Amino acid sequence: MKKLSILGSTGSIGRQCLSVVEALPERFAIVALAAGGNLDELAGQIARHRPELVSVADAAKAGELEAKLRAAGVSPLPAIHHGAEGLMAVATHGAADIVVSAAVGVVGLPATYAAVKLGKTVALSNKEVLVAAGELVMAAARHAGQELLPVDSEHNAVHQCLRGGVRGEVRRLVLTASGGPFRKTPLASLSSVTPEQALAHPNWRMGNRISIDSATMMNKGFEVIEARWLFGVRPDQIDVLLHPQSTVHSMVEFVDGSVLAQLGPTDMRMPIQYALTYPQRVASNQLALDWSKLKRLDFAKVSTRRFPCLRLAREAMKKGGALPCALNAADEIAVAAFLERRLPFLGIPEVIERVLARTPKIKFSAMEDVLAADVEARRMAKEEVSKLGATAAVAG
Repeated sequence: MKKLSILGSTGSIGRQCLSVVEALPERFAIVALAAGGNLDELAGQIARHRPELVSVADAAKAGELEAKLRAAGVSPLPAIHHGAEGLMAVATHGAADIVVSAAVGVVGLPATYAAVKLGKTVALSNKEVLVAAGELVMAAARHAGQELLPVDSEHNAVHQCLRGGVRGEVRRLVLTASGGPFRKTPLASLSSVTPEQALAHPNWRMGNRISIDSATMMNKGFEVIEARWLFGVRPDQIDVLLHPQSTVHSMVEFVDGSVLAQLGPTDMRMPIQYALTYPQRVASNQLALDWSKLKRLDFAKVSTRRFPCLRLAREAMKKGGALPCALNAADEIAVAAFLERRLPFLGIPEVIERVLARTPKIKFSAMEDVLAADVEARRMAKEEVSKLGATAAVAG
């Protein structure tokens, strides 16, 4: 039986991970959970899985959680930690065989890095880990002799396809993108897009930030950067194609012209289960592609005029150093401002581009460098949001 720690257990990926665990109780047990402030969800998870250790956002939440568990009659209580120390305790729990990194944001980066250095098997869903610190994290994984197992459907698909050949036979990776809700929206209409429209993804149910990143296609830009580190390919070996059905999750083209594609339903439990059970495959929770509903598969090139964030991500990847970290930080600030209606939709790539232009190209030698660059990029992004917001107010 494999024992799991989950960073971000109350988020979308965390909840679906626990669903997979519950469907395969003979294979998995939970030893530690980390969450933020959703104490009702976390308390239910603790009651079902009885972890030894849990972590929440801060000391106040820790006290509130303890009271909630006592009132519910949960006994014995798990050890309750909080903050950065709590995340680290969950990620480095001595009994954990697998650490699922699904915390949202850079908050989960140091803890995931620590798990990698310890030689834990890491099932990776947190994009920030490789976008902000890919070189450091992959060097630690190589030193520990461990492979990072991708949970994102696109990288998970590539991982599966690569089992059909060896790395030297790969010509290119092809990541697919749904195009989000604005694939066909007239360009002139994008300036007036509302948060509600941007959050309405046609295929996937996701958290707010990743839904907006899908609408701008920044999520695909992040995935290109992640793929470069995960699979050790050159930037020019990674392509992106629009595929509105989200049925082909990604493809690998080999040097002889053969293409392997991974198809599956739009259900994250499938790639999560693959990562948790790798290298085995086990019977799924009745997850299957409904071929009767699959009438066509469409593919098209991506317009960087419509999706400038993809261009910005590629530029940051090619320049390297602190720029991918700044890309992620600026995007997070800009997306939050858009959701709070302080920034127009097209202001998101504008803020990111301005921050990248102000970011020096420095090489990271330690995780502290990454975190410092993240803080500085956020500071600059907030400045640029204020400037653009003021400009929009004057124009209005």
